[in-house]
Amino acid sequence: MPEALPVATVRTQVTVPLAFPDGYTTTVRVFTFKGLVDGREHLALGLGDWAGALDRLAAGGEPPLVRPHSECLTGDVFGSQRCDCGPQLREAVQRIAEAGGFLLYLRQEGRGIGLYAKLDAYALQDAGLDTYQANVALGRGEDERDYTAAAQMLATLDVPRVRLLSSNPDKAEQLTRLGVDVVERVPTSVFLSPANADYLAAKAAKAAETEAAEVAETEAAEVAEAATAEERAGRTPDRPVSR
Repeated sequence: MPEALPVATVRTQVTVPLAFPDGYTTTVRVFTFKGLVDGREHLALGLGDWAGALDRLAAGGEPPLVRPHSECLTGDVFGSQRCDCGPQLREAVQRIAEAGGFLLYLRQEGRGIGLYAKLDAYALQDAGLDTYQANVALGRGEDERDYTAAAQMLATLDVPRVRLLSSNPDKAEQLTRLGVDVVERVPTSVFLSPANADYLAAKAAKAAETEAAEVAETEAAEVAEAATAEERAGRTPDRPVSR
């Protein structure tokens, strides 16, 4: 059963023109919020014909394209090559502008551990740890991001169903648990460079591990449900139920 969400409201909204270093320009509607559970200054950017996308959704049509993007000062602002965050942000803005939808800019630097801790993790990565191992070595979680505020923002904007622009299965799993209907997960592009090859390899391995765990959990739930159904029918299953 989806988790109950505290109610958030729109605090203000304003139109902002954007211009990227490669010359791409667009205009966004920026929403701020009151009542977000973590008290952080997250933003929702309405891109392209976002209002039309909401109308189509309300009429039973295709849901808008949405990307929850975690803040990365080093990548988004300074163009760091150690991650793929800057290129992912640039790609997401254009793809969502073309489709109509929202980019949720979440203040979750360093997978939720903060900017200074992320830079400490960089030092540990230079010593041979991967991006997840480095977080753990600092006494933090591999990924401390929580998408409750993102789900609140979507609820406030009347977006109960989304096409999720993300290659991270944990985002889809968390949003689903929080009551957002993720009808499709649209993968992002791969932005490989010599400086981020190890980082991307670690992310890909973690995504595969998460998806495998989700499949195993789903199969276990199906087995338990089938066994319960047989018991209710007065039969005891004589062998394991398989998919």
